[in-house]
Amino acid sequence: MENTTRVKSEEMIGRIDGRLMKNKVIKGIFLTATAFTSIILIVLLYRIISQGAPYLSWDFFQNFASRRPEQAGIKAAVIGTLWMMSVVIPTAAILGVGTAIYLEEYAKKNALTRWIQMNISNLAGVPSVVFGLLGLTIFVRVFGFGNSVLAAGFTMALLVLPVVIVASQEAIRAVPNELKEASFGLGATKWQTIYRVVLPYAIPGIATGSILAFSRAIGETAPLIVVGIPTFVAFLPSGYLDSFTALPMQIYNWTSRPQVDFHNLAAAGIIILLGVLILMNSVAVWIRNRYQAR
Repeated sequence: MENTTRVKSEEMIGRIDGRLMKNKVIKGIFLTATAFTSIILIVLLYRIISQGAPYLSWDFFQNFASRRPEQAGIKAAVIGTLWMMSVVIPTAAILGVGTAIYLEEYAKKNALTRWIQMNISNLAGVPSVVFGLLGLTIFVRVFGFGNSVLAAGFTMALLVLPVVIVASQEAIRAVPNELKEASFGLGATKWQTIYRVVLPYAIPGIATGSILAFSRAIGETAPLIVVGIPTFVAFLPSGYLDSFTALPMQIYNWTSRPQVDFHNLAAAGIIILLGVLILMNSVAVWIRNRYQAR
């Protein structure tokens, strides 16, 4: 009896040791993967900052693009990006949140809505160049916007629209049913419940997902190339039908040139682009924390 108990104890100890060893191996694999990606990120940031930081100056922000690297600046690209995002943000936000509210609160759960939901989820993974071809066909050729702010803005809005819809739907689904039922019990209508209960509760998730989607729109280059946005612009747009350039296009132009100074200018442009992305992500975190605290 004692021998049997001893054997079982030894087997159990062996199993525990085996599981602990497997846990250490898996932990080591994950740690190695994390360290590898962190090293790549650190090297990339060091390379960009070391190359681009010396070229960051007030003249760099004030000058237009030039064929001489010592006179080249990023003014047209920064202002053009702001013009484009002034179209992307309201278009994608209104259409995306509105679609999510309809699908979650008003649409009947049938085969049609499931088919629509499946296609929206699939569109979120479509390559960006496909949206560029769509924008070229619809906004450039059919509507005749040309390589204007409207054409690029609407194309980028289509690019991020599926992501905004999916993020908004997930945020709306996270609203507890007890809150909705309490609102209906107090005599509120469907829209009053959505406006006063659902949306305030879902704003952190909606804002976070939307801002991350808008960050993608700022950094995409392929749709702008397909739409025909120029890479060399020495003027500022005065309206939404004017031609313009954006930060990704300006960086793409500088990296395609053989001179090393233009490559350093591209690194300086990447630093500005990273700064904008970090700022937008920080705003998303601030909005989420603010409304979660409330």
